[in-house]
Amino acid sequence: MDHVQQHFRPPDREGMRTALQNFLEACGIDTDHTDFARTATRVTETWCAEFLAGFGEDPAVLLKDVVVGEQPPQLVIVAGLRFHSMCPHHLVPYRGLATVGYLPGAKLAPFGRLSAIVDCFTKRLTLQERATVAIAEAIRNHLGSRGSGCVMEAEQLCLALPGEKHNESRVISSHFTGELAERHELQGRFFRQ
Repeated sequence: MDHVQQHFRPPDREGMRTALQNFLEACGIDTDHTDFARTATRVTETWCAEFLAGFGEDPAVLLKDVVVGEQPPQLVIVAGLRFHSMCPHHLVPYRGLATVGYLPGAKLAPFGRLSAIVDCFTKRLTLQERATVAIAEAIRNHLGSRGSGCVMEAEQLCLALPGEKHNESRVISSHFTGELAERHELQGRFFRQ
């Protein structure tokens, strides 16, 4: 269980729905109108599935089904993993692509497990920078790799929405652990994906 999970309890769906209904009404919206009659329920379900579900995932469990490799490859990289998340500061979404990889020890992770780790840390209210670090650290800690890395590139709507000045901006964050933190020639492979 990671540090953030320790401070998370399962969502109160009815409380969320009521709060959203009250919020819409405070915005001056007629929630009896056809367009808004089920908005609070829809938003509650979307948030629980897409922006809170990662809090209930345990990275140690996600990486427990590993393959023991006889001769592990020098580097494993999975690129183009789509993700979305929600900025905790402004409650606006961001989305992008993640590249994750590791220098295997005795264990190899199925590729789908690496994708699940990205989902685990992005289907949360979290900063992109924090998710990047958490993904790389989880792979290193729970897979026993010699080093791991994560590069995330995302469109941050909190940066793009306040006007058209930054509407094409992209934010790139990276974190490398173990041997990958020292091997810059291998780090470059993450950025070329």
